Amino acid sequence: MKIPKLQGKRHHPKSRQRKPQREIRPLVLWHPNLRKTVNWTIIVGSVLLCLLLSLRRFPGMELLGIGPNWTVVWVVAWSVKRTATQGALAGVVLGLLQDALTSPDPTHALGLGIVGFLTGLLQKQRFIQEDFISIALIVFAMAVLAETIFASQLTLMGDRNNTDIWAYYQKVVLASAILSSLWAPVVYYPLNRWWQRLRLAEQL
Repeated sequence: MKIPKLQGKRHHPKSRQRKPQREIRPLVLWHPNLRKTVNWTIIVGSVLLCLLLSLRRFPGMELLGIGPNWTVVWVVAWSVKRTATQGALAGVVLGLLQDALTSPDPTHALGLGIVGFLTGLLQKQRFIQEDFISIALIVFAMAVLAETIFASQLTLMGDRNNTDIWAYYQKVVLASAILSSLWAPVVYYPLNRWWQRLRLAEQL
């Protein structure tokens, strides 16, 4: 009776080997035109997403029937590390786009333009730190400002009852500011992370 020999495990040349996963090329190795294309795609896509979200009310994202002011959140995320002029321009453009989807009378461009301008000034003077609490506080204040400017425009138009306008404003402004500040990191964090990486890649 033959005792079978114990054979150690041999590496078969045709054995399956785990292929290393392809790593995404560092951003610095991307072609400059590709970086610009991807950047503009992200900018336009995030703007359209915020505009569409501002037209809908989703469960868990509303308070007293009021949703976050997504356009204010985007303008703050854009302007916080840019100049006041760039912030104001972005706010006006986004406001005009919002007017095209809703109503141009009164316009959203005025309020968002001022929001972008003031946020750019805060960044320029370095009054803020880069953390979520600071961004949430800025969004809260700017949402209050944007709603105040909108209500003031309604008052100046003179075709509505001022008492009704400001009674509704008191209901809207606090709910909008609270929700906007709570949801601000959802927009700010990915956009800020992308723009930071893009800025570093362009400096190398």
